[in-house]
Amino acid sequence: MAHHNGPRKKTRYKFKKDLRKRGVVPVTSLIQKFDLGQKVHVVCEPSIQKGMPHRRFHGMTGTVVGQRGRAWLLSIRDGGSEKIVIARPQHLKAQK
Repeated sequence: MAHHNGPRKKTRYKFKKDLRKRGVVPVTSLIQKFDLGQKVHVVCEPSIQKGMPHRRFHGMTGTVVGQRGRAWLLSIRDGGSEKIVIARPQHLKAQK
């Protein structure tokens, strides 16, 4: 058998949506704006594959450090080191 190590490997339950949250994503999640230094949660939206961060960062909280096109650059502590994650706004939620 071949090796199957795609970007969505082992995400059957991690990226599963609730029954009543399935369907079209609201437009407000597409046009979110964040300030530099703002804290955001990485919550991957499984119905949109473009701009999705790696599954390792799902559920983590990071700090916005910049913007690259439509995507946002986040600084996240992972395993004792600082990582830069690129994610589109559909996969981010502002910390309250």
